[in-house]
Amino acid sequence: MVVMNSLRVILQASPGKLLWRKFQISRFMPARPCSLYTCTYKTRNRALHPLWESTDLVPAGDRQSPINIRWRDSVYDPGLKPLTISYDPATCLHIWNNGYSFLVEFEDSTDKSVIKGGPLEHNYRLKQFHFHWGAIDAWGSEHTVDSKCFPAELHLVHWNAVKFENFEDAALEENGLAVIGVFLKLGKHHKELQKLVDTLPSIKHKDTLVEFGSFDPSCLMPTCPDYWTYSGSLTTPPLSESVTWIIKKQPVEVDHDQLEQFRTLLFTSEGEKEKRMVDNFRPLQPLMNRTVRSSFQHDYVLNIQAKPKPATSQATP
Repeated sequence: MVVMNSLRVILQASPGKLLWRKFQISRFMPARPCSLYTCTYKTRNRALHPLWESTDLVPAGDRQSPINIRWRDSVYDPGLKPLTISYDPATCLHIWNNGYSFLVEFEDSTDKSVIKGGPLEHNYRLKQFHFHWGAIDAWGSEHTVDSKCFPAELHLVHWNAVKFENFEDAALEENGLAVIGVFLKLGKHHKELQKLVDTLPSIKHKDTLVEFGSFDPSCLMPTCPDYWTYSGSLTTPPLSESVTWIIKKQPVEVDHDQLEQFRTLLFTSEGEKEKRMVDNFRPLQPLMNRTVRSSFQHDYVLNIQAKPKPATSQATP
């Protein structure tokens, strides 16, 4: 999940807000497990984004994200409520390339675009949404399901306006953020996504921004209400463990050409040596002692539905 520049400023100004420790990322960092249909994850991890190469700041916590969701190990929680989503298209402000992804930001001074219910105790205001994607269609999502990667993942970032004064404070504290994750898979053309795709050439370089009004991101959601939820973290520095993750079970379909347009963006500013914006995701983190809850009952193992037993034929007298 992408963190706003203002959040970095807050963090630098308040180093005591979190406990941090420096460490050298081991060259033996676990690679994303082989998915059910490709074994190319070693190639995928060959060139990490500067956020993840060399030295990094990481909190000494045990609730880091993203994770691999094991379908059969998730626990059905009948107490999980349906998630209610209410977005006002008029709150959409602009779209910009922040050098790591492209963000669509929203006006968040009132409760015009909010989510509630699900695992949440309060209303959470929409701040922005963004995507993570790979260099090719075989990978790109941050989370995985039964070690399966998706070509891309959408994150809709919300903050708790009941407990906190602003997004920056909420992003550093427990129960401060709620992020909806939606997997993208190859399939039919996504008409609503195309409005975003058509804007990407105007924000090709880092730090470019254009107005982008009247857009309702609920059009990017799957129709199925089922989801997984767990307590986790931001997936870019400062990696604070402030996030209630809500991962939609059903992916949405997009076509190959739309994903290819994502890959035309650049990590670099105009005038710098061009570097394609691809593989902008964090490696998987250990689940530790956390439980992934599901809003739906399931009899699945490795994402394959159990087949009913054949009926026993009656003997002929």
